[in-house]
Amino acid sequence: MKFSNAQQAKIYNSYQNNKLKLLKTNAAIWFNKMCKIKYLKPSYIHFKTNGKTPQDIKTTSQAIQYRITQEIKFLHKKKQNLNSQLHHIHLKCADYCNGMWQHIRDSTETKIKRKMDILYNKLKQKLNMLITHTTTTRKYTEKKHNTHTRVINLTNTTFNHEQVHTLSLGPSFAI
Repeated sequence: MKFSNAQQAKIYNSYQNNKLKLLKTNAAIWFNKMCKIKYLKPSYIHFKTNGKTPQDIKTTSQAIQYRITQEIKFLHKKKQNLNSQLHHIHLKCADYCNGMWQHIRDSTETKIKRKMDILYNKLKQKLNMLITHTTTTRKYTEKKHNTHTRVINLTNTTFNHEQVHTLSLGPSFAI
């Protein structure tokens, strides 16, 4: 099977583009899994609730987790499709280039690796930004809600921090 230079360039570019798409999809899967593990809300998710009751907060967090799960499932399907396309293109390129394909593929891999390093650094910065935003929000809400202590000592006995913490767990907590 003979290819012209234009066809060769087209096949090579399609291999490079599909490989890059596949690796970006893998990076998106990683990012979404990290958001799911750390209970973070990515910027592409938008939910509005009317209240700030515990039920509303729980519903919102469950909806966010569900949306991330659906996104991960979609990305896995996309990854599978890109893998099969990449496999067919790889076979075409290997058929055309005979013994030189390994060297061409290695040079392509190094170019793509540089791009992916930059992408992963950006995703790590995004995660750090989401983590700092979430922790500052959580600290604010914790300070706001911890104004009253549950344990009021009316005796002359003093308790250490561990004992007060155990008593603050409530009457249903048995030692």
